Amino acid sequence: MLYLAGITEDSIVDGPGIRTTFYAQGCPHHCPGCHNPETWPLEGGTPMEEARLANIAMSNPLSKGVTFSGGEPFAQAAGFAELGRLLKEAGYEVASYSGYTFEQLLAGTPEQRQLLQTLDVLIDGPFVLAEKSLELNFRGSRNQRVLNVPKSLAAGEAVAETSGRWLGEY
Repeated sequence: MLYLAGITEDSIVDGPGIRTTFYAQGCPHHCPGCHNPETWPLEGGTPMEEARLANIAMSNPLSKGVTFSGGEPFAQAAGFAELGRLLKEAGYEVASYSGYTFEQLLAGTPEQRQLLQTLDVLIDGPFVLAEKSLELNFRGSRNQRVLNVPKSLAAGEAVAETSGRWLGEY
């Protein structure tokens, strides 16, 4: 069971192409300048089963990518790991935002590492208002990285995503 702050079924700002974005309810980071401060409280949100959420994403024939945003998806890592598993089995590209760094998640809970294993891309690091830039693709501040998760897991360290899709080249 996941607790969501919202769903956007036709997002074009949370990754390349048309994507379904699931917004986690709850965030421990409370970054100054956050664009979703309403997602901070850990209580609340709409409870939804992972299979139902996967079906929502799969019902959009234009969407082949899904993004987990927030709030903080890794604060509900077990549920998002299950949703990620279902979506990967269906052939979807799965990305997630996190205020944690890849290194923090790698050293985090078993559930956080399970969620990492379901991802193709991670946009990591807290939003830093002093580093804010409207020129960046799919991130809000310069300190945030767009990472290739399978390569990062294999290397045991952060590896940048280099595909043109994620770099905004097309």
